[in-house]
Amino acid sequence: MAGGLNPLERLALRCYSFIMWLLQPMVRRKLLRRAVAEPEYGQRMEERFGRYADAPSAGWVWVHAVSLGETRAAALLVAQLRAREPAMKLLLTHSTASGWAAGRALLGPGDRQGWFPWDTTAASTRFLRHFRPRVGMLLETEVWPNMVQACARHHVPLLLVNARLNPASYTGAVRLNWLSAPAYRCLAGVYAQGRADADKLAALGAVVRGVYGNIKFDAQPASAQLAEGRALRRLAPAPVVMLVSSREGEEAALLAALMSLGPGTWTQEAPRRLCQVLVVPRHPQRVVEVAGLFRQAGFSVSRRTEWGDQPEAADVWLGDSMGELAFYYGMSDVALLGGSFGPFGGQNLIESATCGCPLVMGPHTFNFNDAAQWALDAGAARRAPDMESALALALSWLGQGDAIAQARLCCLSFAGAHRGASARTAEAVLGLAMPPT
Repeated sequence: MAGGLNPLERLALRCYSFIMWLLQPMVRRKLLRRAVAEPEYGQRMEERFGRYADAPSAGWVWVHAVSLGETRAAALLVAQLRAREPAMKLLLTHSTASGWAAGRALLGPGDRQGWFPWDTTAASTRFLRHFRPRVGMLLETEVWPNMVQACARHHVPLLLVNARLNPASYTGAVRLNWLSAPAYRCLAGVYAQGRADADKLAALGAVVRGVYGNIKFDAQPASAQLAEGRALRRLAPAPVVMLVSSREGEEAALLAALMSLGPGTWTQEAPRRLCQVLVVPRHPQRVVEVAGLFRQAGFSVSRRTEWGDQPEAADVWLGDSMGELAFYYGMSDVALLGGSFGPFGGQNLIESATCGCPLVMGPHTFNFNDAAQWALDAGAARRAPDMESALALALSWLGQGDAIAQARLCCLSFAGAHRGASARTAEAVLGLAMPPT
């Protein structure tokens, strides 16, 4: 691990630590509010501040997966870690309820799940003294200054794995260099997704130990879900266009794009001639809002949780179930990538490739720049400047039978070419871990 801090960095860290200490009452209130809708936020709340009900322990392999996306990547990494060290004791931490819920499935006998502590000096120190991990892994982007410094003091190798850094985050880190530079510098190492990520992280002071690709390429879609979705696709009245992992404002943009196709195309009196629309919101708590949006415009809506053996006839099918993306991709002939038509940076596009579903992306994919460019280069995806253009491009693509069939093959080839990051990362991490106790 890198050396100590200079006087300006020490002053910056003290100011940051004081602000984080002052914010603790607000954090508690926010957690209590969120617990009304998502009860996990109210569970073991004292762990957020480094206080634990169980006895202190040691020898953990610690993986921090902030939310749902990181937890899915963590599942692939954990499997590779266990393959190399079957007796490994896993400590899995999260910051969100969705990450916590998904993380339960990764636990084996003797493993432990907990909350990542609020980034004060005291909470970080209590966390490390309680668990005494052999090694720690932060997935993708999360770097917390006090936790990094606490790990350095306690000689815990802390690594940033599957690391990425979008342009906005990099600009912010450069602007706050007096705080971010020592945090990146004092990590035990970084394993980056791509060369551009590695270069930015190195410029911030991180020790880049490898460029291993994106762990999420190692995910295999749920075969039963995929088969079920493909079977239902054959029952659809027209080719299925899905807006997947949609964010605020994108459903309204799709609605406007559908209305622009011409009068009579989307009415109960006229058949749905061009495509069957499937919308899968990124956040399930928005499902009622999204259903209301389309119904107010005169569209009939059928929700996945209301289906029997097959979807009900409706203008819009609404995916309102959790953990079934492979099913929805199996149902779809082409997908519009949510999060890329608003300033959200895009959502994970890798699962679409592993399921063989071509994508149309909007202009905002800065959270997945490398993967987006690779998909475009491979012929697995196309890009459009806005939702209306994306829908037109999707419909045009669907009208070219040979082209869309070739794109499906390109998806599978593209996904296969980028596998192996989880195995490479697991091998490297265990090589830096302290010996089991």
